[in-house]
Amino acid sequence: MAQKYQKVAYYPGCALEGSGHAYDRSTRALGKALGLDLVEVKNWNCCGAMEVKNVDPKLQTYLSSRVMSIAAKEMGFDAVMAPCNGCYHNLKKAEYDLADDQESRDVVGKLSEAAGHAAYQAGNLETIHALDWIKEAIGEDGLGERVKNSLKGLRVANYYGCMYTRPRHIFPEKDQGAGSESTSQPHFMDDLLAAAGAVNVDYPLKTACCGGAHTLSDSDISTKLVLNLLQTAEAAGAEVIATECPTCHTGLEMHQVRAEKMLGVKTTVKVLYFTQLLGLALGLKPRKVGVHENISDSIGFLKEKGLA
Repeated sequence: MAQKYQKVAYYPGCALEGSGHAYDRSTRALGKALGLDLVEVKNWNCCGAMEVKNVDPKLQTYLSSRVMSIAAKEMGFDAVMAPCNGCYHNLKKAEYDLADDQESRDVVGKLSEAAGHAAYQAGNLETIHALDWIKEAIGEDGLGERVKNSLKGLRVANYYGCMYTRPRHIFPEKDQGAGSESTSQPHFMDDLLAAAGAVNVDYPLKTACCGGAHTLSDSDISTKLVLNLLQTAEAAGAEVIATECPTCHTGLEMHQVRAEKMLGVKTTVKVLYFTQLLGLALGLKPRKVGVHENISDSIGFLKEKGLA
């Protein structure tokens, strides 16, 4: 186990306070059950999400850097954990930009001075995802030892989404051989859920886009992309799609409903956060990990599987 990840700065981001609240609830509950300490970043702001970069990419870099500055310089942490793929991606991109682009450093320096806080400098902090956090702080063996209610062969399609591994150059820690995450075939979620008893199906679309960025501008495109993900998961034999991104998760749930209503195509695969599944495996009640907050109604299914 990596001692440095036993206590980390926690950056929930905007989605986890809204549509992705079940992810926040389950992440906090899982951390507590595993004896890990999450300390929420003080006075955090939006990372810039998908919108700000279309107005000014350097402003997005600043917004992400401010979060890292607070975690590193004001709170004294050397690692910040961001469960949201968008937040994780943007903090990693800001790290890369500040290390490699003088203009980004200049803009961040000026905006930080105007805002009255220390400018973040590349290398002050490590940004990790919730998958890295559990994988490195507890690991498969440690997780397996703590399982109280095995996932019992639950057939799972692990869906990572497109921002967890792209673009590759902002994730220098990936693709480093044994023990590291892969950008082409990510496996950290597979590893953790297998340790909890799940059977990971061969899911070829684990890093395909869900169309989250198009939901408001072109819902039909998003629905078709999500339907492809859902039908492929079912064709692969999955009962559940495990997610690790609030935008992806919400999109899968909402467009599953929309596909049936608008296109007349019904799919039955359930959508659950990986943190919810791991929490259930550790013996936490469904409500404790926010299953009741999901759009996808999984309670009956989980009861049938002996997990609720």
